[in-house]
Amino acid sequence: MTVLTGPVTAVPAAGKPRLTRWVLRLHRPALYGWVGLAAVLAALLIALAGPLADAAAEGWRQYDACDFHDPCHYDQNAILRYKDWYDYTTTTLNVLPLLVAAWAGAALTGRELESGTARLAWTQASSPARWLTVRLAVPALAVAAGTGLLFWLHRRAWAAGRGRIDTLKTWYDTWTFHANGPTTLALTLAGLAAGALAGLLCRRTLPALILGVVFTSGVWGLAQQLMPHLWPTVTRTASLKDGYPGSGISVEQGLVTRTGAHLPSPYCSSDATCHAVYAKAVGYYNTFHPSSHYWPLQLTTSALILAVTGLLVLACFLVLRRLTGPAGELSARRGTSA
Repeated sequence: MTVLTGPVTAVPAAGKPRLTRWVLRLHRPALYGWVGLAAVLAALLIALAGPLADAAAEGWRQYDACDFHDPCHYDQNAILRYKDWYDYTTTTLNVLPLLVAAWAGAALTGRELESGTARLAWTQASSPARWLTVRLAVPALAVAAGTGLLFWLHRRAWAAGRGRIDTLKTWYDTWTFHANGPTTLALTLAGLAAGALAGLLCRRTLPALILGVVFTSGVWGLAQQLMPHLWPTVTRTASLKDGYPGSGISVEQGLVTRTGAHLPSPYCSSDATCHAVYAKAVGYYNTFHPSSHYWPLQLTTSALILAVTGLLVLACFLVLRRLTGPAGELSARRGTSA
């Protein structure tokens, strides 16, 4: 295994408060950047929930009242302004887990192991386990507080346009779904743990940054794939004339035969093939999650992500133990493999 050089002697008198101050001082630029980003996003979301939504709604009211036989005057700029800023804030909230993962891998653990700052902390401030605990706990509190506020403000901004703005994203739009709920918070915490693990594995800044983003993307993809199956679905049927019934997160769609059997949605290579398939059907079916499933899906998906986050945190401590040795001794030269 790979271990670091020399014995580590923890100084009990240092205490957790001193190590917390050390972390805050060492990563002060990142803290200021996080507070600044959260403040800007919060201000934009408050504006989206208030004056920007009101102006866009008035623009759509003017547009809907237009008689297109005459010149139509409506506030197109207000409509586009709301749409653009909504897209910017929604995208930023969805990217937050990747940004946190990149920072955690590059600066929180990777750079400190590469530069020797971690060893200094182990010899002068605390044991390796306490060092890692504080490095995970302090950013986690900041991330949880900021992201929790932001997703609540985003949902408030989205709700302000519901029924008033014709181009408002649906609740089941992928980016809107996550930005509106606690899955964003859970994914950001997962990004922190994934980045920290990447830093411990790579012990170099740039590789840890990349690996942390890859790990977090994997968690996001896993959650997205499993989310529709974490809560019972609803199935509805309709005639061929009415089309697919219901709207929401679709799990399965297809045709209903005269016997009530379900056929997959046809992908016809010719008109003759299509005619033969539809001749067997009397309607459509749609297995999906309606809007009433929003919070069950949010909470079950968040629980799944937090469980994965717990596994990532456990992996961090196991890797750290492997690096430093079970007795807290670092017995080989850095970068060598035993």
